[in-house]
Amino acid sequence: MDRHTAMKRLFAPRTVAVIGGASAGEAINQCRVVGYDGEMFAVNPKRTELSGVACVASVSDLPVAPDAAFVAAPPAASVEIIRQLSALGAGGAVCYASGFAELGDAGIDLQKALQEAAGDMAVVGPNCHGFVNYLDGVALWPDEHGGSRVDSGIALVTQSGNFGINLSMQQRGVDLGYVITVGNMSCLGLHDYIEFLIRDTRVTAIGLHIEGIDKVHEFSIAAIKALEAGVPIVAIKTGRSARGAEINMSHTASLAGEDRLYEALFRRLGIARCHTVTQFLETLKFLSITGTLPDSTVGSMSCSGGEASLIADYADAAGLDLPQLSERSAGGLAKILGPKVPLSNPLDYHTYAWGNYEQLNACFSTMLTNSFACAMLVIDYPPGENADTSNWELAEKALIDAAASTGQKAVVVSTLPETMPEAARTRLKEAGIAPMQGLDECLSAISAAARIGTAQKRAADTLPVRAPESLAGEARLLDELESKTELAARGLPVPRGSACVADNAVAEADAIGYPVVVKALSDAIAHKTDAGAVHVDLTDAAAVAAAVESMSPGFERFLVEAMVGPTVAELIVGVHREHTFGLTLLIGAGGTLVELLDDTVSLLMP
Repeated sequence: MDRHTAMKRLFAPRTVAVIGGASAGEAINQCRVVGYDGEMFAVNPKRTELSGVACVASVSDLPVAPDAAFVAAPPAASVEIIRQLSALGAGGAVCYASGFAELGDAGIDLQKALQEAAGDMAVVGPNCHGFVNYLDGVALWPDEHGGSRVDSGIALVTQSGNFGINLSMQQRGVDLGYVITVGNMSCLGLHDYIEFLIRDTRVTAIGLHIEGIDKVHEFSIAAIKALEAGVPIVAIKTGRSARGAEINMSHTASLAGEDRLYEALFRRLGIARCHTVTQFLETLKFLSITGTLPDSTVGSMSCSGGEASLIADYADAAGLDLPQLSERSAGGLAKILGPKVPLSNPLDYHTYAWGNYEQLNACFSTMLTNSFACAMLVIDYPPGENADTSNWELAEKALIDAAASTGQKAVVVSTLPETMPEAARTRLKEAGIAPMQGLDECLSAISAAARIGTAQKRAADTLPVRAPESLAGEARLLDELESKTELAARGLPVPRGSACVADNAVAEADAIGYPVVVKALSDAIAHKTDAGAVHVDLTDAAAVAAAVESMSPGFERFLVEAMVGPTVAELIVGVHREHTFGLTLLIGAGGTLVELLDDTVSLLMP
């Protein structure tokens, strides 16, 4: 049984078995809630039934090999049950129990035993909450959740069970197709979930809540396949702080890794990273309804100068472009809105047109004739059942019709999340218009959609990250002369220079020609500036002699080199072998202030 077949049986089963007590019984209840219409079996040697399903005493007593199983037993017992299910020919299982690698050394061996027991089964977990498939109506899930059946939607993959519960209860109009809590990922990695989900044409986008990625090479291959398939990925990555990384390790045994390397990974693979949960959800909603964008141009419409100013600021921070109106559209808007309305982008169309469908529709349609990748209309609806929202709905309809007649992408956005009521969200979604909640979140989502759209265009040229290679043997620190000798042998240009003792430094400098740099040679120091072991731009013999004398108490050998000039900027370029990401490149502002400025960028080597 190949991996995709096993996962297909697990996530869209025709037969389900639950093994355990109350939590297993709740999985039966939740399957019924989402409308599961396949066969269900229960295993518990001490009970006659679970949630109305008759129990058998053991896995071997099941009448069929189930496509999917929910295992809610203690850790060691769960391993044995998984082994029995695999021998029976089950497709996959959820391992609900905790007490595995997240405990550290005490649970690592048990998790390895679980991997061995699973065989070719697809196992979610351990230390997870299971999954809900709202597309097919399956919930191997022992708790309440907030989603409902949909025909298409985003897939949420999270390492936290409670985070999955919380996001399933969102009130933002995000259609959830899958909520999958992956826990420790003993048998299935993030790459497995991505490769499975992009083959489901009903999945509109994938949202990843990531604590750590152990298999970066495989992850990068799957992410590139998602680019090629046109399925956008959005990620929220925890562990940016030292404390957050520590919690990740104790939560799901995830090594956070250096955060800037994750930034480099996401940038390379066209994955939009979000730093807040609201931004995460709004970006997924935008991508699910509107899709990706060809560029970062935006047109904005509101009946408030204050909103227009906010949008201009937020758009700039998000790296978006608010292009000037074309002459044709500006002329058309002048006729529609009159001489009192300044014409610009963002457009404050004032309240003169408010409540007039024909004028609003003409205004919005004319704005959409500009070559914006996406246009946005700001509407904040009044609260309360007794509020008269007819004029707000009229503006909403004017935009819906303008987008339909021009074929342009557009969204409606509320300044505050709570001023976009459910009824408005429903109407807009039915019309193919994303109901965005929050100006900042909306503009961040548009920016993400543009970046992903650009990445999809270059998917064929995107290279996966190389798998890390472990090096045998002992390591030692090379001094600068040894390092530069190795670099020169591989074709990299290095300054003219030579090593010497203190008494010969002036003669070496005279031979090279001034100005020169004098550095202490030692394999015991990595940062020469901190040790006072580097002197630059020395223009005569006296300066060289003084520099050597100042360093002589601590060092015996020196490197005298030609000073490169004229100096435009000093750069630091470094290569590091990282245990998760392999070879990484650091480039940025160098020189004596390198650590104070911290102006560097990390890249992953091809």
